Amino acid sequence: MSGRRYAIYDVFTDKALAGNPLAIVFDCDGLDQAGMQAIAREFNFSETVFVEPARNPAHNAAIRIFTPHYEMPFAGHPTVGTAVALANDIGLSHDTATLLVLEEKIGDVRCAVTSDGAGPGFAEFDLPQLSEPLDAELDEAAIAAALGLGPHQIGFENHRPSLWSAGVPFVAVPVAGLDVAAAIRFDGPAWAEMAPKRDNGAVACAYLYCRDTIGHDNAFHARMFVPGPPVYEDPATGSAAAAFSGAIVAFDQPQDGVHTHWIEQGIEMGRASRIRLEIDVANGKTRSARIGGHAVRVAEGTLAV
Repeated sequence: MSGRRYAIYDVFTDKALAGNPLAIVFDCDGLDQAGMQAIAREFNFSETVFVEPARNPAHNAAIRIFTPHYEMPFAGHPTVGTAVALANDIGLSHDTATLLVLEEKIGDVRCAVTSDGAGPGFAEFDLPQLSEPLDAELDEAAIAAALGLGPHQIGFENHRPSLWSAGVPFVAVPVAGLDVAAAIRFDGPAWAEMAPKRDNGAVACAYLYCRDTIGHDNAFHARMFVPGPPVYEDPATGSAAAAFSGAIVAFDQPQDGVHTHWIEQGIEMGRASRIRLEIDVANGKTRSARIGGHAVRVAEGTLAV
């Protein structure tokens, strides 16, 4: 079938040509996995979403998320971008949230999309899986070397490197400040040699963070690197922020209640992004958590294949 509609959104930003770009291909009923993978490779974004009819008629859509090389069970910026895109098709209400349920590999993901009537949509979704710590022996000296840093530049306050997953595992590495974050020179092969592996054999990615920020209303500054192949930096990573929620609760030990954290990412790449992370804490543990951000449509068209 030819003529499948697609759109490109910049996600976790309220301005075009910033944030994390996402391709969304609609009307994918009948498109097989090999075809999806080939189209994702053609777009060559960090992720491409394929929208299929929902299995449950009460839900809005089933989505599949592909990198140029493999399928993902869950990812944050594809969820936010697709929720905004589908809500735009429905017609965003300026007074109430548009509620959607997206069927993903990880499970059903509930989303709420709002708009101020003039600017981009804002989507927030409940984490389908809360962040959990994973057992791993993390060598701080080896981590520092793979980042082009010295061991003394790893960690701040009581924060130390740790491995977390809310569906996708990440090594959360605290660094001493903005100057250290800017100085990172990521060595993909060195990271791949020492970092924990996922169930599918892929290496857990590196999520670097510090409490110093460039935006005064942000709580954390972050960078995320994929060890490859190919090696690349991601400008905004919702699944990493979801995993990071576990580290926040473990190290900061927040009081019971709702805690909102804005995370800036992508600044070193010239793709500034902002991710909103909300964590509900009860009895010192995460009861629920949400990821939110804006998304802006920058292009649309049809595929000729």
